[in-house]
Amino acid sequence: MDAILEMRGITKEFPGVKALDNVNMTIRRGEIRALVGENGAGKSTLMKVLSGVYAHGSYQGDILYNGKPMAFRSIRDSEEQGIVIIHQELALVPQMSIAENIFLGNEIARHGVIDRRETNRRTAGLLAQVGLRESPETKVGTLGMGKQQLIEIAKALSKKVDLLILDEPTSSLNEHDSDALLRLLERFREQGMTAILISHKLNEISQVCDSITVLRDGATVAHHDGMVDESAIIRDMVGRSMNDRYPPRQPQIGKVVMQVRDWTVADPARDGRLLVKEASFELRRGEVLGIAGLMGAGRTELAMSIFGRSMGEFRSGSVALHGKPVDLSTVPAAIRAGLAYVTEDRKSLGLVLEDTIRRNIPLANLPGISRQGVVDRQREGAVARDFRQRINIRSPSVEQRTVNLSGGNQQKVVLAKWLFAGPEILILDEPTRGIDVGAKYEIYTIIRDLAAAGKSIIVISSEMPELLGITDRILIMNEGRLVGEMPTAEATQERIMQVIIRSGQDLTDENVTPEQIEAEAAHV
Repeated sequence: MDAILEMRGITKEFPGVKALDNVNMTIRRGEIRALVGENGAGKSTLMKVLSGVYAHGSYQGDILYNGKPMAFRSIRDSEEQGIVIIHQELALVPQMSIAENIFLGNEIARHGVIDRRETNRRTAGLLAQVGLRESPETKVGTLGMGKQQLIEIAKALSKKVDLLILDEPTSSLNEHDSDALLRLLERFREQGMTAILISHKLNEISQVCDSITVLRDGATVAHHDGMVDESAIIRDMVGRSMNDRYPPRQPQIGKVVMQVRDWTVADPARDGRLLVKEASFELRRGEVLGIAGLMGAGRTELAMSIFGRSMGEFRSGSVALHGKPVDLSTVPAAIRAGLAYVTEDRKSLGLVLEDTIRRNIPLANLPGISRQGVVDRQREGAVARDFRQRINIRSPSVEQRTVNLSGGNQQKVVLAKWLFAGPEILILDEPTRGIDVGAKYEIYTIIRDLAAAGKSIIVISSEMPELLGITDRILIMNEGRLVGEMPTAEATQERIMQVIIRSGQDLTDENVTPEQIEAEAAHV
C-alpha cells in the first residue's frame, strides 16, 4: 500500500478533557477518505494536529508523511509539505478581491512591490481549475457561499497541495453547489490528489469517498474500505442503532396564529432590487411550517425581516397575530410580541462564544433574571442549569465556555436562549447545519415537543429530507417570492424542485414541456 499519511497513537488532552485517545489512521495516496463522527468526537482536533494548528509537542503520537516523521509547529510548516486544510468557517476577507484573498500572506512581489498583473494572471488560472469564470478583481463579499468555497480551494491549489483537508465544506451550500464541489474533488482524485473529507452528510460521503474512518469519543472505532450501509456508519458514530432519522409525531394543529400579507423588503445595498416580493402566508398553532428553496431564494431575508426588520429595508406589508395587527418594527418589539429567531450563523450571531453557558442562555430575556435592573447571579445560574438538564446540553457545568462545546451543544444553547424568552412563534434558520445525526435527532425531538406544547414553528432548511421529515406543510421560495405550497404528506424532493424550476421559466413558451421540467428537476 502506497501510504501518503500515517497517524500513530495520536493523543491530545485539554484541561479536564481527553479530546483524542490513541487515534490511528493510514491514508493511501490518491484516495478520498471520509472522517466521520458525532460532534465532539475529535475529527477537527485530529486535523488540527495534522495541520500544525496544535503544534508538535502539544500531543502524543507520531505523524509520518510520505514515509518521513513530521514535527509541524505551525500551519505554514504543514503547507510547505503540501498539506492544506480548509476550515468550516471560511477565512476570506469580503472587502478584498479574489486575487488578494488567494495570495494573502503569500504575495507575489518584485523588488518589494506586489505584482498585480502576475497575481491576477495566476489567479485566473487557479479559478479556471475550480470552474469559476469571475474576474480576479471581483470583491469576494459580492459572491455566494458556493463560489467562496471554491475560492478557498483555489487558494489551497496556489500552495501546491498534495493532501487537501476539507472540514464540512458543503454545510453552507445548496445541493447544486454541493454537487459541483464534490465533482471537483473527484476530478482532483483523478489527477492524483489525496483528500480527507469531514462531513455529516452521509449521502455525500457515499458519492465520492473511497474509505471511511469513524471516531467516537476521541477514539478510532471503525474503518471501512469502500462504502457500507448508512445505518452501519450511524451505529458506529453514535454507538447505537437509529432506525428512524426523525422522531414519531402526531400533529395537533390549531387555529391561525400569525398572518403575513404582501410582505416586501428591498436590498439597501442595491437600488431597485427586492429581497422579498409580496410574500403572504399563515402559520397555525402547533404547526411546523417548512420553507424550501435554493440558496439565495430569500428564505432568510423573509424570516429576518419579519423578526424586527433585522434584514433588508422594509417597503410594505403587514403581520397580524391572532387576527390583530402587531408592531414588529424592532427586534425588542418582535420579542415582546412572542417571536424568536434562531440564526443560521450560531457562532457569529447566535452566541457570545467566549462566554459561559450560564451567561449565554438568559441573553434574550435579561429581565427574567434581574431585580430592579440588576442581574441576579443565582437566578441566572438556576435558569442555565435548568435548561442544561431539560434539553440535554452536554458539558461539565454551566460554567463551560460555549466556544468549547460541540456544534450540536452550541445549537442547544441557542435554542435554550430563545426558549427562556417564552416565545409563541419560533423561526429556526438551518437549525441542524453542521451537526451530526445523533445531535440532529435531539434537535428534531425538541422541535416536536415544542409543537406538541402548542408552539408555532417555522423551519428554514437547505436539506429537503429534513423538511420532509419534520414539517407539516412546506412553502417554496424562489427569487424572493413564495411560489408554491403543499402539505408535507404530498411533497417530494422532485415536486419541490419542479415548482422552483417552473417559477423561473416562462411557461407561456410552448417549447417548454412538462417532460423537460421534470428532467431538469431530476438533474438539479
